[in-house]
Amino acid sequence: MLQSVITEHIAKVRQQVEQACYKFGRNPSQVKILAVSKTQPVEAIRSAASTGQLAFGENYLQEALQKQQALADLPELEWHFIGAVQSNKTREIAENFAWLHTLDRQKIAQRLNNQRPESLPKLKVLIQVNVSNEASKAGVLATEVIAFAKQLVKLPRLELCGLMCIPKATEDMTEQRQAFAQLASLQTELNQALPGLNLSTLSMGMSSDLDAAIAEGSTLVRIGTAIFGARKT
Repeated sequence: MLQSVITEHIAKVRQQVEQACYKFGRNPSQVKILAVSKTQPVEAIRSAASTGQLAFGENYLQEALQKQQALADLPELEWHFIGAVQSNKTREIAENFAWLHTLDRQKIAQRLNNQRPESLPKLKVLIQVNVSNEASKAGVLATEVIAFAKQLVKLPRLELCGLMCIPKATEDMTEQRQAFAQLASLQTELNQALPGLNLSTLSMGMSSDLDAAIAEGSTLVRIGTAIFGARKT
C-alpha cells in the first residue's frame, strides 16, 4: 500500500513540475525534485527511491543519520541537509551529506570547511536568504549576501552552488512570485559581482507554492507533503 501511494504521489508531482515548466517556458530537465523526508519512515524513502527519486532532504540530524545507516545499501541516494545548523552538528553534516541548503553564518561555514573529509567531494552549499526580512526566520539579509559569498568562495572544501529561501507563507501567487523573483534577481547580481562563479541553483518552492517558484526560475523544489502525505509528528 505504501509503495503504491508514494509511487502515485511522485508521478503527480513530476507531472505538476512538467506542466508548470511548459506553462512558464521552462525546460522540465532544469528543475530537480528534492523529496523532503523528515519524520518519514525508512520504508517511505525506499518506496520513493524505487521510482527513481534519489535526492532526499532532512531537517533533523540524528534522525537523518539513522536513516542513512538503514539505507546504506542504497549508496546512490543523495542526502541534503535543509534544517538549521548548530555548531555542534557541523562535523556530522560535513561528513555525511552532499548538500547543505541553510548556510547563513561565516562561523558555520568555516567549521564545515575544516571538517569536510578530503576523501569526499566538496560539500555543495546554498546561502539561505531571508527574502521576507522576517525576524523569526533564519537567513542572510539580501543586502549582505554578496559580502558573505565573497568569504565562502575562499573556503576550499565548500562549493557555493546558489541560493535558497523560505519566504513568508501566503496563498497569493502574486506575492509568492515576488519573493521568488527577488531571490532570482539576487543570484543574477551575485554572478555579476563574482564573475566566473556561475551560480545556477535556486532552491525555492515547496508543495504549496511550486508553480510560483518554477515561474521565477527555481531549479530545485523541496517537496514533502505532496509526496509523503501529511507530516508525521
